Amino acid sequence: MAKLYLVPTPIGNLEDVTLRAIRILKEVDLILAEDTRVSGFLIKHLGIEKKLISHHQHNEHKTVSSIAESIAEGKNVALISDAGTPGISDPGFLLVRECIKHGIAIECLPGPTAFVPALVNSGLPCDRFCFEGFLPQKKGRHTRLQNLKLEQRTMIFYESPFRLVKTLEQLSQVFGDDRRASVSRELSKLYEETQRGTLIELIEYFSKKTVKGEIVIVVGGATQTSSLEEESEDEVEKD
Repeated sequence: MAKLYLVPTPIGNLEDVTLRAIRILKEVDLILAEDTRVSGFLIKHLGIEKKLISHHQHNEHKTVSSIAESIAEGKNVALISDAGTPGISDPGFLLVRECIKHGIAIECLPGPTAFVPALVNSGLPCDRFCFEGFLPQKKGRHTRLQNLKLEQRTMIFYESPFRLVKTLEQLSQVFGDDRRASVSRELSKLYEETQRGTLIELIEYFSKKTVKGEIVIVVGGATQTSSLEEESEDEVEKD
């Protein structure tokens, strides 16, 4: 029976691709790629000769039905993103949902994703955490942060280098200057960097330099004491 394969791709270092991922990409009938130009480089590097079709956030609503039909008719299809695991802040969810709806088998391979090494390398508790991905750029951004103010688990955010300092400033305004955090960028690449400290220290550090690469921000959760204090303040305001 044909399947949809979700195949993680390296987030930087091409050596991180798994043997299983290579085999699946060689065996499937079709590869869906977030950006065929980016994925084309990887496919060529791996010596794979398969047709790549664009599947991204701007066309996935229109194409999921036809893709599901192709799988139902017997074609094995692999979905890859530009980097990391499909569906994690990348296209994938809609196609998975459509395949489940039609009883199509799905197989997700384990593999690279940026937030895991950033979390483990942050030095912050990683036994319990919540992944927030990209914050809303405008509408709902402040509300989302306010809702996380009392979150006691470690929090993980994705961000672009152009908005890094602004986002750190917003996090500091809501969570406090002294909240512990880390910023990781260029994970698995030559200029990989993880900077740790309080939010105010990170703001000062990144305000003085030009930042490039994909960004993962990891923020420590609220302590039980601070959560109780915030709740008490909220109760006073209500009274």
